[in-house]
Amino acid sequence: MRISRSLVLSLLAIVVAAAALELWMGRLWLGPDGRFGWLETDIWSPHQSQRVLDPYSLSHILHGFLFYALLWMAARRSSLNTRLVGAVLLEAAWEVLENSPIIIDRYRAVTIAQGYVGDSILNSVSDIIMAAIGFLLASRLRLLTSIAVVLATELVMLAMIRDNLTLNIVMLVYPIDAIREWQMAGR
Repeated sequence: MRISRSLVLSLLAIVVAAAALELWMGRLWLGPDGRFGWLETDIWSPHQSQRVLDPYSLSHILHGFLFYALLWMAARRSSLNTRLVGAVLLEAAWEVLENSPIIIDRYRAVTIAQGYVGDSILNSVSDIIMAAIGFLLASRLRLLTSIAVVLATELVMLAMIRDNLTLNIVMLVYPIDAIREWQMAGR
């Protein structure tokens, strides 16, 4: 992979556009408390999704793995750089959508994130970077290794916080009360 100036500028433009859209939507740079932080490990904290990193950063790395697979299947003939730009664009679009009132309200209504206020712009930018890292990792790993990384990450998140990318998707699309009750019991 050749890192060109145009690649860096393209990726930067996507991240800046996503941040600008979120700012226009009323998102805060650092969250409601206005404080910078590197890490928030407590998923029940009001500071969840407000810091640079949190347990869900691992899910965003998995987004990168999934976007790599999707774009490998859909655009195999495109260069790795072009597919990376596509993956970052997909993640940025998700971050903007995820921080829209309709998705924030959906998270509050059907997942364990009842107090969720959306991501800070800082966290959204970090999530986009995490997805890019996941994409680049997937581009370097063999298929079976990538599958193992995804499964291990999902299992570790399940054991540590009773949530992961799979459960997050299930609960957003088709909420299951038994799963939500099990997740809440870990509080």
